[in-house]
This record gives sequence, C-alpha cells and structure tokens, in this order.
Amino acid sequence: MITAVRCHLPETRLTNDDLAALFPEWPSEKIYQKTGIRERRLAGPDETAGDLAFHAAQRLLEDRDRSRIGFVLHCTQSPDYLLPTTACLLQNRLDLPQRCGALDFNLGCSGYIYGLALSDGLLRAGHADAVLLLTGETYSKFLNPKDKGTRTIFGDAGSATLLDSASPNRLHSFVFGTDGSGGEFLIVPGSGMRRPDGAEPAGPRPLAMNGPEVFNFTVRVVPPLIDQILDRGRIELRDVDYFVFHQANAFMIEHLRRRLDIPADKFALSLEYVGNTVSCSIPIAIESALADGKIRPGMRILLAGFGVGLSWAGCLLEWKG
Repeated sequence: MITAVRCHLPETRLTNDDLAALFPEWPSEKIYQKTGIRERRLAGPDETAGDLAFHAAQRLLEDRDRSRIGFVLHCTQSPDYLLPTTACLLQNRLDLPQRCGALDFNLGCSGYIYGLALSDGLLRAGHADAVLLLTGETYSKFLNPKDKGTRTIFGDAGSATLLDSASPNRLHSFVFGTDGSGGEFLIVPGSGMRRPDGAEPAGPRPLAMNGPEVFNFTVRVVPPLIDQILDRGRIELRDVDYFVFHQANAFMIEHLRRRLDIPADKFALSLEYVGNTVSCSIPIAIESALADGKIRPGMRILLAGFGVGLSWAGCLLEWKG
C-alpha cells in the first residue's frame, strides 16, 4: 500500500566539531565512535514539527492527485499546539479535500509503524482511497544544552508517506508491544498537565533519558519482536531481503544486528548525517535505501521501531516497486 516516501531536513547543522567545542572531553571522533553520528539537523527557532512535515508532504505531492487523499495522520511528540490538532492545520496548508479525516497521534520511535498500521486499517476498511502519513519531530527544542548524552544523538526532521489502496506494495504481519512501567526512562517532565502535588505550572523541563535502561529495554524486546513478526508472516530470517530498524544510535542497532545474525549488507544504517530523528528515522532510512537501490522490486522488508513509551512495533513490507 505504500506508494512513495519523502523526507525533509531543516537547514541548520550541528556537527561533532560544534559539540566538541562545547564538550572538550568528547572529541569529534569519540562522539562518532559512540553514536555513529557525525552531524544532526536542528529546526530553527520558529520552525515546528508541522513545518517539517509540511515540506516533506510538498515534495511527495508535487505531481500527485491530492483529491484521492481521504485521511491525514500526523505522528509527533512535538505538536505545533496542544490544540488545535496539527493534522487539521496541515490539511489546510496542503490544500487537501475538506472531506479528509485528520488526526495527530503522540508516539515516538515506534510511531511510524503504528501509523502504517492505522493507514492500512483505514484503507482496508474502505474509509479512504489514499492516506497521507506524516511524521514530524523537533526533539532539539526539549534538550538541555549542557546534556551531551542527548545533544549528540537527537536531530529534527519531517517525513511524508503516501499509502494508496491501488498500490501493489503490501503491509502485513504487524506486531505491537507496550511497557508503560518504563515511561520515566525517556520523558519531558512538566510538558503536560501532570504536576507534583501543589506545584504551580512551570512549563516543560528538559528531556530526561536513562540511556542504560533504554538500551536494556531494546535488547530485551527487539529479538522477540523480530521472532513474532517472522512467525506471523510464516517466514524465516533468511527470507527477509532487507531490515529497517529505528535508527536510535549505531552502537545499539549494530548490537542488535550482530545478536540477530543479520548480514550487514541487508541492514539499514542511515543516521550518520541526521542523528536519531525519532518517528522520522524509519522513513528516512526507507527513502535512502530506495534511492541507493538497496530496496528493489520483489524484496521483502522487515520494519521495526522501539523506544519512548516504552513502546515497540514491527511489520513486513512486500515491495513490488
């Protein structure tokens, strides 16, 4: 059902040299060795997740019939406003039909897979002929400038994916999982309505990440997730032609690749010049793999996202071209 994927990166670049100047104890090459990232893109002061998704969608829809789109889904953890829904604003900005449904959903590293499942369900139920799935993230606006652990990892981006009932490409074998007991391991305190007893609203505090716990969670849930997807699809690991995991950091996903015994040439690694772009990381990797000829007609691709929530999800994509 996926017809096309396009992504957009903001102009501002934050390089390892820039970060090394701020954190002299971490030279540029050490940052790369620990993360697999050389630079990441940052949204401007007045640039939002909705803007990044909008520019990705403009690229995608430039020569396409917008009248077929019956639903707009926008995955973001950094919405333009608490209300109205950013997807409603994007319907207007993109000049989409007013008969479109439009909604935001708040999910991070697994969010793209959730969006694919929601889109697939809408198309199969006949609620839309085509769905525009958007992602947009500006985690850079949540970060503590003095926290090298998060500043070296996260980047901002937007993506747009068109799913059409007429497409021969097929999604199936979805698997989902949630462990909300680990929600505190990746959190922006004070960013919603929950406050400590008697406290006055003080606004959001910087993103807090417990890296070791997130790593342990990933190592615990991803191998069973892959097994469950393969079991649901009734195939073996060797039958998968290409793997696209959430691009958290190179150390983490390389650890998973080796543990699962996935050949390096069948495994996406696309964060070197963008960083961890949360819900945008899988579509960025897909667009890159398509451009480089790593995803070709007739291939079977396994997609897997995991992280903030704690949440995980995956599926199989049959790419017919």
